[in-house]
Amino acid sequence: MSGWTGKLLRVNLTDGKHAIEDIPEDWRREFVGGRGLAARYLYEEMDATADPLSPENKLIFATGPLTGTPVPCGARYMVVTKGALTNAITTSNSGGHWGPELKFAGYDLLILEGKSPKPVYLYIYDDHVELRDAAHYWGKGVSYTEDQLRRELGLPGLRVASIGPAGENLVKFACIMNDKHRAAGRSGVGTVMGSKNLKAIAVRGTGSVGIAKPEEFMKSVWAMRHAMKDNPGRMSFTELGTAATIDMTQAFGGLPTRNFQQGQFEGYENLNGNTIKDTRLVANKACFACTIACGRVTRLGEHSDKYMVNMHPRNWKISGEGPEYESAWALGADTGVADLDAVLKANWLCNDLGMDPISMGSTLASAMELYETGVITDDQVELPMKFGSSEALIRMTEATAYREGFGDELAEGAKRMGEKLNSPDIFMGSKGQEFPAYDPRGFQGMGVAYATCNRGACHLRAWTPGPETTTMDPHTPVGKSEWVVHEQNRTTAHDNTGLCLFIGGAGGPLESFVPCTAAATGLDYSVNEFIKVGERTWNIEKLFNLKAGLTKADDSLPKRLLKEPHTDGPSKGVTVDLDAMLPVYYKERGWDEEGVPSQDKLQELGLASL
Repeated sequence: MSGWTGKLLRVNLTDGKHAIEDIPEDWRREFVGGRGLAARYLYEEMDATADPLSPENKLIFATGPLTGTPVPCGARYMVVTKGALTNAITTSNSGGHWGPELKFAGYDLLILEGKSPKPVYLYIYDDHVELRDAAHYWGKGVSYTEDQLRRELGLPGLRVASIGPAGENLVKFACIMNDKHRAAGRSGVGTVMGSKNLKAIAVRGTGSVGIAKPEEFMKSVWAMRHAMKDNPGRMSFTELGTAATIDMTQAFGGLPTRNFQQGQFEGYENLNGNTIKDTRLVANKACFACTIACGRVTRLGEHSDKYMVNMHPRNWKISGEGPEYESAWALGADTGVADLDAVLKANWLCNDLGMDPISMGSTLASAMELYETGVITDDQVELPMKFGSSEALIRMTEATAYREGFGDELAEGAKRMGEKLNSPDIFMGSKGQEFPAYDPRGFQGMGVAYATCNRGACHLRAWTPGPETTTMDPHTPVGKSEWVVHEQNRTTAHDNTGLCLFIGGAGGPLESFVPCTAAATGLDYSVNEFIKVGERTWNIEKLFNLKAGLTKADDSLPKRLLKEPHTDGPSKGVTVDLDAMLPVYYKERGWDEEGVPSQDKLQELGLASL
């Protein structure tokens, strides 16, 4: 077997039994791996109407054929399930070293079913598979859990994916963390894992990844590495990390500020890549086979003792990783907090407690707006929750993970919180998931990308600010829908391989790694065939969502983006014209006016019989 192991591990948490199964060859060819192959299994095996926190939901970890290979950034794995935050299919992606280790253990996929009657962790050592008691890890943070599992099992090279207290307490946007600071971060995949009483998955593999055509494969690998070496995008990621993006979004009026009330943040320079590099950076950090090393190892500043133990004795660490652009924005500009140390601290808490910092910051920003307008009163909260309060940012991040006080409301996410407080318009997101760090009034294409994303609001399925600031007018809807469809297909195909999406902006576009995939698997994929794999995957995700009960009404945006323009800055006067973009998007997809794939399209993609 080449590229793939051809095997999946299925574990029933209810009865503790497991089985190793063959993966159909035609499924591998049609979906390649990762996100696509996992979506095929989820669609086939699960009742899409099931409660995401019920034992009927399935939690699938999926590698791609290039995971664990020397292809640049071949570190990724996907977590596919019905999202706790969205009630839709979710496809969350993580790097680090855990994904390659699962592959080395001999598995392309891990499918988890049912619910354990007590807290357990899953131990995988090649073909040795065992569920073990995790009572002594329940309630512990991610770092402690990983360190202690290494000591308990005594295996060099052991890799751990785990949930923190947020996942145990069913915070709706809990993450699955691996390598302490890498996250399958969005849509509540950690919540699903917590609902199954599964604390961690510890993996050690001693195998390798077979390659069908080694000479052709290595030739393609070295061509990619050469192209990336001096690429400006790659060098920017390495030098400044993703937080370099703050300067660009600020310049175009697309940096969402104070719950999307403004498009620029006066304190943006405190949070950007240069400031982090010059004042807080200790070292870069890379994932498996990474040639970029965008990860940031950081330390609090010299006057940061106020963020040590004044709020809670659990809050003590002075160093960690991050922030990335998204967390610097969500915990910073969106909450109005310009204190870099507070943002760093809140980000580390999210990592150790196992929460998505995007949804955490966005939900807190919604609450801060409600506090400032009097909907949330001092009687409901333990401290003032005004925009710009670093104290509220840190305390409420921790309170959310443990569902303490008003943290219990924040733990439900901005949509549910807003609805409970009779303020549904406060939610800035789509399909129940909070927006990431791009205001569509600054980048019109992000509006249709957010609204149509199968997993809820997401920037990784079609990142429009690049072309919108170079080859397009960012404030017009013209041409945006067509580009979004095109990019969604390409990024989805990318996700199926096991490669990091960042290589696309660092000199390693899809055209360069399709030959790697073909040589690894022995299947002669063309670029167009590969993009068709992405389209097929996108459509099967859509079919799952339709079965789950989602409709055209869920391909939507908040009233604020549609009706309320910014009053100043580069995006002054602009609103998102979704009414113009959505019909074009559906037509470009080959779907009907209600957003349902046509039989002709399903026939074309080989999905008509599903």
